[in-house]
Amino acid sequence: MPAQPDGVQPAAQSAPQLFTWEFAADPYPAYAWLREHAPVHRTKLPSGVEAWLVTRYADARQALADSRLSKNPAHHSEQAHRTGRVGIPGERQADLMTHLLNIDPPDHTRLRRLVSKAFTPRRVAEFEPRVQQLTDRLIDGFAQRGSADLIHEFAFPLPIYAICDMLGVPAEDQDDFRDWAGMMIRHGGGQRGGVGRAVKRMRAYLLELIHRKRADLGDDLISGLIRASDHGEHLTENEAAAMAFILLFAGFETTVNLIGNGTYALLRNPEQRALLQESVVRGETALLETGIEELLRYDGPVELATWRFATAPLTVGGVEIPVGDPVLVVLAAADRDPARFADENTLDLARSDNPHLGFGHGIHYCIGAPLARLEGRSALATLLSRLPDLRLAESPENLRWRGGLIMRGLRELPVEFSPEPRSPHVVPEPPTH
Repeated sequence: MPAQPDGVQPAAQSAPQLFTWEFAADPYPAYAWLREHAPVHRTKLPSGVEAWLVTRYADARQALADSRLSKNPAHHSEQAHRTGRVGIPGERQADLMTHLLNIDPPDHTRLRRLVSKAFTPRRVAEFEPRVQQLTDRLIDGFAQRGSADLIHEFAFPLPIYAICDMLGVPAEDQDDFRDWAGMMIRHGGGQRGGVGRAVKRMRAYLLELIHRKRADLGDDLISGLIRASDHGEHLTENEAAAMAFILLFAGFETTVNLIGNGTYALLRNPEQRALLQESVVRGETALLETGIEELLRYDGPVELATWRFATAPLTVGGVEIPVGDPVLVVLAAADRDPARFADENTLDLARSDNPHLGFGHGIHYCIGAPLARLEGRSALATLLSRLPDLRLAESPENLRWRGGLIMRGLRELPVEFSPEPRSPHVVPEPPTH
């Protein structure tokens, strides 16, 4: 292991233990220790893979934009990827690796250009009424009951149905996607091999859907990918299926955690929640918009940026990274770096100087960020306005966080509230495509 430079202390016996259940519940004290004592820290992950953790904001921005850190797992151990120890579970076995999180320019540039057309500000703005319709329909399902699990009944299905609509998945098939996504999001919490089977079923369905849409193109994202392929963009069928897969996978789990973590943070910070609630009732949007950015910084949905692999020797934070080594940028640690954010552990929904890394940085900046922000705004504003006395139904220490390396999110979020006397929103079921 390369020597630590001057000013960077080697991890001592007092170094916090990482990746335990206690750590998952509140990783921020451990990350604060790493930022101060070992900001570029080599550790063994639960999978057995050794990787570098980058925890300071300035170093994180550098690493996220460094072209010597490749997204292609071929630059690491073939054995590690084949056994699912790096990358997204099940993607290799299902032949779904050719997507934006696993490739570099020029292929990344080509594929991102195709998909970016679906996430323009105009296209996302046009989708806002549909997101609001989905939001109200889901809340209608539990508003008269007086209690709910906001993860399973709200935060989870909302982005699933939204991204399915954007992709062009027919309404009658969307519950299948919800089931497959549920198996993937459990990260090993279900039956052995369940994640791999879910990914394979999803791939088979997507390939079949691509064939069907070739005969009946619509205004959805999969149809757009087919049109681009037919007009000389050289998008293979596997690339189209992999692209649809990663948009679903990355798009839904990020938003699940944004809504879940964001609601939880508001319930744990009643003064900030009251300010936002009053603002929403008045029909104002400024605090909601800055508030979403602050929730992304404070306890964001992505704890560690996805895998990167050194293709050349490089130095990060004064530490030499050898060729082939994995590097994981800890977004959760960087976004609470006191060198960049004042009162870093305080939730301040009005924070204006907030260049957080919640959606990444550089060419791999989250392409679905506009949609995630829209869904987050709609979800939080509607919850606060329709269920004004929303409160936790369980003590915080009893809540469980999902295991997993990249994402950070609650397994459940039980809440209570005064039941609505009747549902004020009569929302039709989504039309079939």
